[in-house]
Amino acid sequence: MRTTILAGIAAGALIATGAALPAAAADGDASLSVLHAVPGVTVDVYVDGALTLDDFTPGTLAGPLALPAGSYSVAITASDAADASAPLIGPIDLPLAANGNYTAVAHLDAAGAPTATLYTNDTSTLAAGQGRLTVRHDAAAPAVDVLAGGAAVVSNLSNPGESVLTLPAGTVSATVAATGTTDPVIGPADVTVAEGSNTIVYAWGSLADGNLALAVQTIDGLHSNPGGVPAGSAGLVATNQPADGAPLWIGAAFLVLAGLAGAALLRRRTTAKAGL
Repeated sequence: MRTTILAGIAAGALIATGAALPAAAADGDASLSVLHAVPGVTVDVYVDGALTLDDFTPGTLAGPLALPAGSYSVAITASDAADASAPLIGPIDLPLAANGNYTAVAHLDAAGAPTATLYTNDTSTLAAGQGRLTVRHDAAAPAVDVLAGGAAVVSNLSNPGESVLTLPAGTVSATVAATGTTDPVIGPADVTVAEGSNTIVYAWGSLADGNLALAVQTIDGLHSNPGGVPAGSAGLVATNQPADGAPLWIGAAFLVLAGLAGAALLRRRTTAKAGL
């Protein structure tokens, strides 16, 4: 869906390094994380006509941020645009439902065209000793199998599909191969499936261009009913070479979504005044 590329890039692009931390989560807030996974595309992002990110680059995972339910108007321009009067895409509204947990991914479709997908993350409670592994295909590549121990645990996964598994907590050594084959196009890579967490693995980039990569997001606090919006962490690793045996690492590279946080705070204040 064409409009979702705006949602995916723009929401994650509302970042101002060094700005104030976002307001605390309120009851009913949605949780949003964003992965910019369109190789070679640097953009500027405007929210309600104001520049909120200059030169947002690929390979960035941002969030999560607690946001009031509603729509946020965004526009994407060339990275050197003077204003938002001639957007490349948009403006459009980014809709968020109350209490939803989302990751918006701007990526390439199977044919290599820019697109995006808004995923709803599974935050249901897990039994003791169990973890959740979610695999998402967001790369310009044919359908793939995900193999662990040489056997396919996910079969024929097409862009932009996902597969969700519940597994005993532990480390899984995984590879990604074209459906029906075992020669890896990504990996092998070690993925830690933590107890009470949803470990989300994204395959992105382009097979033809040789820049396939993995991104990992974790959503914690699922071993019991969470008291607030689940936190997340993210890391990236390029694994387009079949011989690359380096483990998939999960970093702590958080970015502050200050533009959305300010909008959220202003919206709350406006609502409070209207109720007086």
